[in-house]
Amino acid sequence: MIMRRVLLLEDDVNLGLVLQEHLQMNGFAVTLCANGEEGMAEFVRGEFDLCLVDIMMPKKDGFTFAREVRRRNQQVPLIFLTAKAMKEDKIAGFRIGCDDYLTKPFSIEELLLRIEAVLRRSSPALSAADAVQFDLGSYRFDYQRQVLRRGSADVKLTPTESELLRLLCVNLNRTLDRNKALREIWGNESYFSGRSMDVFISKLRKYLKDDPGVEIVSIHGKGYKLVVTAPK
Repeated sequence: MIMRRVLLLEDDVNLGLVLQEHLQMNGFAVTLCANGEEGMAEFVRGEFDLCLVDIMMPKKDGFTFAREVRRRNQQVPLIFLTAKAMKEDKIAGFRIGCDDYLTKPFSIEELLLRIEAVLRRSSPALSAADAVQFDLGSYRFDYQRQVLRRGSADVKLTPTESELLRLLCVNLNRTLDRNKALREIWGNESYFSGRSMDVFISKLRKYLKDDPGVEIVSIHGKGYKLVVTAPK
């Protein structure tokens, strides 16, 4: 079994060591850093399957670290672990590009479940039947490669963007139930997961904006519909 590599940023030494120990007991290889500067040095030096990031850290805070990570790598999953429980902080975290946001105090069991859900989204187990392509007007979406192509231009999608676009494609011209999408991709129907999905819908709309025949429509109180119309 291949060990998943986790980069853990936590300035509370005791909490960091406890988290590191529990993660290692559950089969993860963990690199622990006490601040964002150390974390970025490790991130540049190595390859990681997941980043667990405290927000309030010395030298470089978690939001700054996450922005730098996203400039370098759109794919690696990132979960904030923080005492900052304000709604504005959570929304800011999702806008930066985190995959989940867990407020302290939390249980190890909840953390492991959140990690499992995020890693499942970022590394989908594909069968031959799942490795499909979708033609959307002038776009072609390659779910297996997580690429949206129009002409010779490719957009590399994040795992969450790919999963959400796939659900929309599977339900083409039909309403994708909002709660169904939240359960399948985020693993829950919480307010903040819903806000995260709204952010990803906005990103997908930007990627698809160059073809007026392709549109993601909001269906009030129900969900979203990917509508593809034939050119006039």
